Amino acid sequence: MGSAAGAFKNSAMVCAPLMDQSVEQMVIDMQSAKAQGADVVEVRLDCIDKFQPGQDLETIIRNKPLPVIIVYSTVVYNGDPNARLASGADTPVLVPGGLVTALDSFTFEPTHDRHNCTRPKWEGGQYEGDEHQRLEALRLAHDLGADYVDFELKVASELIGELKNKHRNGGKVIVSSYLNGATPSKEKLRHLVASMQATGADIIKVVSNADDITEMERIFYLLSQCEVPAVAYSVGERGLMSQLLCPKFGGALVYGSMEGNSIPGLPTLDSLKEVYKVDCINSDTKVFGLVSKPVSHSKGPMLHNPTLRHANFNGIYVPMFVDDLKKFFDVYASPDFAGYSVGFPYKEAVVQFCDEVHPLAKSIGAVNTIIRRPGDGKLIGYNTDCEGSITAIEDALRDQKYVNGRSLNSPLAGKQFVVVGAGGAGRAIAVGARSRGARLIIFDIDLERAKCLARAVSGEARHFESLAHFQPENGAILANATPIGMHPSTERIPAAEETLGNYHLVFDAVYTPRKTRLLKDADAAGAITVSGVEMFLRQAIGQFNLFTGTEGISSISPCYHFRNHPLSIREGDQYEGDETKRQESNYIDVELENLLALIVLQVAQKFNDSIDGKKPDKFKVIVSSHNFHNTPSVEAIADLFTRIQDRQLPCSWST
Repeated sequence: MGSAAGAFKNSAMVCAPLMDQSVEQMVIDMQSAKAQGADVVEVRLDCIDKFQPGQDLETIIRNKPLPVIIVYSTVVYNGDPNARLASGADTPVLVPGGLVTALDSFTFEPTHDRHNCTRPKWEGGQYEGDEHQRLEALRLAHDLGADYVDFELKVASELIGELKNKHRNGGKVIVSSYLNGATPSKEKLRHLVASMQATGADIIKVVSNADDITEMERIFYLLSQCEVPAVAYSVGERGLMSQLLCPKFGGALVYGSMEGNSIPGLPTLDSLKEVYKVDCINSDTKVFGLVSKPVSHSKGPMLHNPTLRHANFNGIYVPMFVDDLKKFFDVYASPDFAGYSVGFPYKEAVVQFCDEVHPLAKSIGAVNTIIRRPGDGKLIGYNTDCEGSITAIEDALRDQKYVNGRSLNSPLAGKQFVVVGAGGAGRAIAVGARSRGARLIIFDIDLERAKCLARAVSGEARHFESLAHFQPENGAILANATPIGMHPSTERIPAAEETLGNYHLVFDAVYTPRKTRLLKDADAAGAITVSGVEMFLRQAIGQFNLFTGTEGISSISPCYHFRNHPLSIREGDQYEGDETKRQESNYIDVELENLLALIVLQVAQKFNDSIDGKKPDKFKVIVSSHNFHNTPSVEAIADLFTRIQDRQLPCSWST
């Protein structure tokens, strides 16, 4: 198990960029940022309408509830969220302290006349205003006691000496450079760092626009070369990892957006503080992540990060937007990068990059979990999707006879089992269903791929287009293993609506949204429905055990019961109260083999609420065990209850 970070706190600050159009709103948002966990705010003067340096700066600095970074004219952004690029240019990416595109220069066509907030033209932007006035405003900010003032590299040398000789008020100078296009080579970055440090900067800041996630390795290298505190990251979804791992490599600042004011490519303040706990990351922190394309839909960080912390494991789990698997594994080959979840569309393709593949994953032909084996550093591939999906389906069908937590026979035996999609997830589901004695029919848009999987599971193969007219047997199971219905295309379903009533159970591997259109229609048609959330949580338990090299979480009860999901009375349950009241409450039922199972429960509740767009208010934990030989002790349950209360989640418990 990795050494725990414990009470260690790194020196990295969490910063909220403020881009309000009035000073009054800036002051309000400074208070909000502090309440949301920011350590410092970056005030963007160039976004203020009719900016009056003397009056506005004095108001900002006098009313600041936390340290401020003053930035002026270092963005290419016109203050209008509806602005569009002229001449069909690439869509720019808004970043703290700047906006970077792949173009050397461009112009905006605002939808209405607004103050144009832009970076100086020689820094890649279009600002052509009075440079003297701009610099005077920054000097004034320093004179008035701003904690940090941001200057672009080209003007920094002459100004820093002047400010430090003239004033000794403790204010610090940040020297920044915004790099258009891909992240430069390590050699160029080394020269850039040297020139920035030579200005006498207290802090240096480098921002690039990532074309590929492998560029982040150069960003981490840059941080290692700095002799002064440094801020370095790339913007956009491919650059998110550089923000989150910044403290691991010695970065001084991590940017986060405020609630209700999200910024593309930035994590939220809440996620930085509560999910990723960036203040507890250190150089020994092991890195895990989701290798996928896209990654924005993933709730994996919400599940894995709190669970790692509660297990006292010094690790962080981050989204990894990967375009090229070979480049990714070649670049991130150090022991620091200890394991990966593998998502769409790479579960089959990633097999070739594993040094060894677990027999189950090999039989499936797909990997959803990779571990870097300590000692030799080899990548070992596993598949936890198979059991995660099949047990979720079985438990929804299973009768009430339990032996050690399971019925004697799989309810899938002999059932017609229709799988839509022959990719990685589809292969895992099909192999699992076949192992339970189900009869498989595989539908895929690629008939040859469907035939290949059908041969492996002794099933039938059909083209996806024929699914609309397919009439299943009574009691058949339908499993969607395609991205159809995933956010943002949430209104699509893979099967014809009029056929859904012919299925006994419908399962959807998509979990964002939790209740997909397919599941809603199937439920309305009278079918049992199983959400992809069930599969996600179950496979994640297997991943957690592989990530940490332990059996820290051995099981969760056969069914997860979330908000407004009724609990059924099962053999062995002791509850005899009002079932209606029980169903109206927020219950989670856990089969507790050890205390870490609870952690998954707590995270699962928050996970579920995040999908529904709700905040948790209360929930009730029913601690139970269908494995009667391992019923938890009263002392263990009491300790469990105390730990929930310590997390400030109102709850009650029963056995």
